[in-house]
Amino acid sequence: MLVAALLALGACSQGLDIGALINPAEAQRRGAVEVAVKSAWPGILGEIEVGSGPNLARAMDAAGVPAQDRTARVIQLRGDLGLYEANPAALTTALMLYGG
Repeated sequence: MLVAALLALGACSQGLDIGALINPAEAQRRGAVEVAVKSAWPGILGEIEVGSGPNLARAMDAAGVPAQDRTARVIQLRGDLGLYEANPAALTTALMLYGG
């Protein structure tokens, strides 16, 4: 019943992260990734463009992106760079997904 109420609340309120309410560790990880992305903005975009850099590595570390996946993930990020240039939250979300 509580889960249904939370899901209904999430549908009515834009930006509410239901996963964070259910899993505090996930909320903490998201916060760390968001800080890593926003504190390096917009320089992290240049690092995506060239394929590496300390800020991008820090954000991927915070997201938990496996080292063996990072080269492929940077290529994917580069393909959507236009989206991330306008929206740091989208970059945060992509990194969270890549980190699992």
